[in-house]
Amino acid sequence: MPKYLFPFLFSFLLSVVFMALAVYFSNKFNWQERREKRHIHKKGISRVGGLIMVLVFNLMIILNRDLFISSEIYGMMAASLILLAVGLWDDIKEIYWKIQLFFQVAISVLVFITGIRIYYVTNPFTGGMFEFNSSLLILLSIGIVVFWIVLIINAINWLDGVDGLSGGVTLISIATIFFLSLKNEVNQPPIAIICAILSGVILGFLIFNFYPAKIMAGTSGSMFMGFILAVLAIIAGTKIATAILVMTIPIVDFLWVIGERIRSGQSIFNPDSCHLHYKLLKMGWTEKKIALCYWSVTAATAAVALNTKAIGKGITLLVSVLIMLLTLIYISKKTSKNNNHEA
Repeated sequence: MPKYLFPFLFSFLLSVVFMALAVYFSNKFNWQERREKRHIHKKGISRVGGLIMVLVFNLMIILNRDLFISSEIYGMMAASLILLAVGLWDDIKEIYWKIQLFFQVAISVLVFITGIRIYYVTNPFTGGMFEFNSSLLILLSIGIVVFWIVLIINAINWLDGVDGLSGGVTLISIATIFFLSLKNEVNQPPIAIICAILSGVILGFLIFNFYPAKIMAGTSGSMFMGFILAVLAIIAGTKIATAILVMTIPIVDFLWVIGERIRSGQSIFNPDSCHLHYKLLKMGWTEKKIALCYWSVTAATAAVALNTKAIGKGITLLVSVLIMLLTLIYISKKTSKNNNHEA
């Protein structure tokens, strides 16, 4: 247990120290962040939370003596640094969404080349296994890896609209993979160590990001959290179904928003306030209440994911998606009526 506890504690302490320093210097030098109309954070908040998370995460992996840094881990680290550069670019001066998407696809291909691949998919409803064991199916595997990583990167990135939201959901999801990797049928201590490091880093960030936030993850941080979460779900025995179950809210909300933008004739990457958390804000929910609600639902689905077999996960996933869709329909109609009354 010390080989998991110490990486967690050291990562947490380093994260806290550097986050505190970032907050201090941001206040001292009156840091002014790049702002968008949809941002609700108070002015003067530093967006370097992502920079700190990425650097502390990679440093702790390099210094950990219990980890053998394989080609897969090297690929993950290299990709995280590339994503950091792109995210910082966007944090300083907003970049075109096609540039972001290009690099998201590029790093997905990079990690596939270094060995982070999907070799099989387990049917969550039957427990059966479908293997990618031919040249043609390997191409399908590449497509699934790219789609999965890009999906989770953007789902977490779009979730970063309320203090503590993206960090809290990611922390619970990573903790789920940590406990999953310790199970006898999985037994992946290296993945557990990486999860422990990442959990410490994100928890240190959350101390300063929970409402009222003193620091933001920025594009660099939210994309990093989504990327690492997606990659660890693949490495941990292709536990994509588990990750989908735990992340039902952000994934369904992400797809719902894309649908709304398509129906309204907008670009699917055009920033707006159609996300569930923004609609809840319009209904009078506080940022704390929204974050705690998301955390609670994520924790509940995580508990189910850790304690059920494939069929149970499949049924729970269907029920969760149905409830989420009904919730989105109800809230969308309610906020639409409120807007009509205000008009």
